[in-house]
Amino acid sequence: MTERLILRVPQSRDRAAVHAMWADPRVMADLGPVKSAAESDAALARHAAYAPLGFRVIELRDGGAAIGFCGLKPGASDTPIAGMIEIGWMLATDYWGQGYAREAADATLDWGWAVRDAAAIVAITAERNVKSRGLMERLGMRHDLAMTFDHPLFALDDPRRRTVTYRIDRP
Repeated sequence: MTERLILRVPQSRDRAAVHAMWADPRVMADLGPVKSAAESDAALARHAAYAPLGFRVIELRDGGAAIGFCGLKPGASDTPIAGMIEIGWMLATDYWGQGYAREAADATLDWGWAVRDAAAIVAITAERNVKSRGLMERLGMRHDLAMTFDHPLFALDDPRRRTVTYRIDRP
């Protein structure tokens, strides 16, 4: 929990809100293709399988709205971050620019340091994703140029393919 947010395991009541984010082209512009409801369900199940890691629903303490998704997961095996712990986040567009992503990510990093003995936590995003890169820097992460790569989930001509890695070492 934070001053304004609750981060909790997704529940069935969150399905519509989470799917709406994954189906929104603005939210997914730098993350990947929009997802169908079935693909959203599969993604939620995949994240549940990362326990005790996994992504949590970001819920407003005032009003209880599910506004996003933030958490930790194992780095994908077909990328340079394989075997590392990765942090990620997404928010519904109505909640952009209000500091919620930073607040959720700070709390997630604190939790990660408390429950895991990892030397570092990483984040990846499309090279062009200026907003996420800015948040990574505000979180104290540094761009690791040696871990820039072409993400295998994107087509060769997809502008999201070129992926940057940011890293924060254990405090």
